[in-house]
Amino acid sequence: MKNLPLYFLRSPPSLRLPVSAANSFLAHLCYFITLSLIGYGSLKLTKTRTSAAPNDLNIFFTSVSAATVSSMSVVEMEVFSNFQLLIITTLMFLGGEVFLSAVSFQLSHQNKQTNHDDPRTIEFENESATVDELSISKSSFMVLGRIIIGYLLATNIGGACMIIIYLIMVPHARHVLETKGINFVTFSIFSTVSTFTNCGFIPTNENMIVFKKNSGLLIILAAEVLLGGCLYPVGLRLVIMAAAKVTGKKGWRYILKNNSVMGYSHLLSGVRCRFLAATAAGFVILQFIIFCSLEWNNSGGIWDGMNPYEKVVGSFFQVINSRHTGESVVDISLISPAILVVFLVMMYLPPYTTFLPLRTKEKASIVDGNDKRQHSVKYFTFSQLSYLAIFITLICISERDKLKNDPLNFSVLNIAVEVISAYGNVGFSSGYSCKRQVVADSTCRDAWYGFAGRWSAKGKLILILVMFFGRLKSFSRHGGKAWKLS
Repeated sequence: MKNLPLYFLRSPPSLRLPVSAANSFLAHLCYFITLSLIGYGSLKLTKTRTSAAPNDLNIFFTSVSAATVSSMSVVEMEVFSNFQLLIITTLMFLGGEVFLSAVSFQLSHQNKQTNHDDPRTIEFENESATVDELSISKSSFMVLGRIIIGYLLATNIGGACMIIIYLIMVPHARHVLETKGINFVTFSIFSTVSTFTNCGFIPTNENMIVFKKNSGLLIILAAEVLLGGCLYPVGLRLVIMAAAKVTGKKGWRYILKNNSVMGYSHLLSGVRCRFLAATAAGFVILQFIIFCSLEWNNSGGIWDGMNPYEKVVGSFFQVINSRHTGESVVDISLISPAILVVFLVMMYLPPYTTFLPLRTKEKASIVDGNDKRQHSVKYFTFSQLSYLAIFITLICISERDKLKNDPLNFSVLNIAVEVISAYGNVGFSSGYSCKRQVVADSTCRDAWYGFAGRWSAKGKLILILVMFFGRLKSFSRHGGKAWKLS
């Protein structure tokens, strides 16, 4: 315990204000439900661009999808007016992991400041740390809070500005938006926030398919995917390292050396960040090789009119988005089933999945910090794969008639893609094609929204639960330990 800052010294239980895992889960659940309801009300009270407004369930579904950064769609995006697009942008920003983690860190820091004035705690602290160390540790919390907010604002504002500049300099991309009646500034802000939060909504009906030849735009968005997603801890640590190098202040170095006691889960050690970056790069390279080998000469027309450079950038953009963002430059329904299986695995994996062969102190400290009650709850919950199997089964039951009458569209694989995509808050969808109907329906019209848009009300409600569950999956990640398969 020597040299620990004041905030992390254990005071008697009666003096602490701990937030249990159950309370934290309920707080997050209430936050997302409230945010979704506010979004629903805002979208309901404002006018759509078209005369045919979505029904209440589809509006609520869209609000939940934005708040949980899932980007599962049941209506075409061009239905929404410019003001409604800004509402959805706000929902995505407030539901994003970086914003929520910044707020949680600030609240946690304030709680620790409130508790540190207890005289018994101060007496304990005086025996284990110097005044100078206390001063550095206190200032470090403030510095870290500011750098998180700065990182969030810089990446979003910088990304939006880069897209605006790109659209001004590339008339073809701007012309696409003009023909659709979409304000290019709104598009830039919406797309940046959506991509950085790993949501995946794009204001156009076709998502990024309509921009598949605009390689510069894809590269900008790909950088936002990584900076706000699986490489956020790496980017944050690099920023802190750069600031420590430039300023030479002790507070920055303290943050880097004491990442495990700063109380911010996204601040990882240098070793973990290096392995995380290597693992993410490995996943991207593996997917890129498989995707290109199977889809380079795709007969479905996904690469029509594209040169080799555009195909390489498009493939790179597609596989990066398979982890958690879900933006797409190709029609998912036209790619190989083998690729879909690879995408299923990638969508299931948590964002900070890391190949870490070394046993680090960081990992040990996390294990030691869990109390017995939390362990007992984890042992009596199911694993996440079990929950996914339950959700897929329930949707197969709710859509059983369509599975019989429209088997090419309503296949178990397509349902699994939709469910795991919602769970991973990705947004990939196989879509629905009237041409694949076994019994042709003359009233059927192809539309640019996800496969879930063709589901029954019961199926959509189940998928809403999946999106909430997926956004809160960190609370159930260690479940199912009581089950032994040997």
